[in-house]
Amino acid sequence: MPDLQRLAERHAGAVLRFERANRAWFARTVPDRGDDYFTGFDARHAALLAEQATGRCHFHVLVDDDGEVLGRFNLVDVADGSAELGYRVAERAAGRGLATAGVRQVCDLARDEYGLTRLTADTTRDNLGSLAVLRRTGFTSVGEVLLDGRPGLRHVRELTG
Repeated sequence: MPDLQRLAERHAGAVLRFERANRAWFARTVPDRGDDYFTGFDARHAALLAEQATGRCHFHVLVDDDGEVLGRFNLVDVADGSAELGYRVAERAAGRGLATAGVRQVCDLARDEYGLTRLTADTTRDNLGSLAVLRRTGFTSVGEVLLDGRPGLRHVRELTG
């Protein structure tokens, strides 16, 4: 059964494999990370861990029984009780409810462990899977946004006790 874990140094290799294996899949719906992300991955991973240590971000990976990363669920720009949610799930894991389960778990962590009261999440209008996940997990559309020039929607979820 997949396990949601706080990002740690030990995840570096598995995260890099996850990002490489799913690069084309992700690029269909979200901006590509670019080649520099992959060539400078070790420094980038260390920077994420340093940023996480400040409490401004909380990064998580969904890991299968073999230690492979199936998804990433992140809370960024933490301030004043709120944060922005971002997530991505491997192509081989899509359609199995893992994104919905991961978002639910991260929302619970946001409220119970990190003391957050509000989350926002943006997705493009054509990312039907992500739109469905956000609806199923209690997010409400609050307006339109542009994401890399593409029409999208901003969503909000108030976290209650």
